[in-house]
Amino acid sequence: MVVGAFPIAKLLVLGVRQISKPLANFIKINARRSQFFKTYICLPPAQAYHWVEMKTKMRIMGFKSANVQPLNEEVAAELGAELLGEAIVFFVGGVCVLAEFLRQSSNSTKKEDELNSTLQSLEQQVAQLSLTVEELDARVRVNNRLVQSLPQSSK
Repeated sequence: MVVGAFPIAKLLVLGVRQISKPLANFIKINARRSQFFKTYICLPPAQAYHWVEMKTKMRIMGFKSANVQPLNEEVAAELGAELLGEAIVFFVGGVCVLAEFLRQSSNSTKKEDELNSTLQSLEQQVAQLSLTVEELDARVRVNNRLVQSLPQSSK
């Protein structure tokens, strides 16, 4: 029974994905504490998300577009930190998918190159065998002519 190679790359990808969630939680906690992160990283995406969400809900319910009140700073910071954490997890997942795609692409390219080289080798062997067959055919014809040209008594 042949045992396949241990999929170490898949195990590493799974490990990275599992680590991304605690990393995202750590970044979210620090984003809530830091004034810079709150002001420039968390609040703008949170307010934009809130604005789009409220506009969409208003249109779905059939109301005309009204002014959307911005979220207060604490709620916006919380929402922004959640969005940041989810973006990190999504980004890590996307990188893992991209890495797996590139790995599979590389493997298929290697297999295709091997098949092409095997095909080329077989074509060369067929050409060489064809030349050998032609050479042997020519020898047989020469031998047949020699046999036919011999006097009848020596046959």
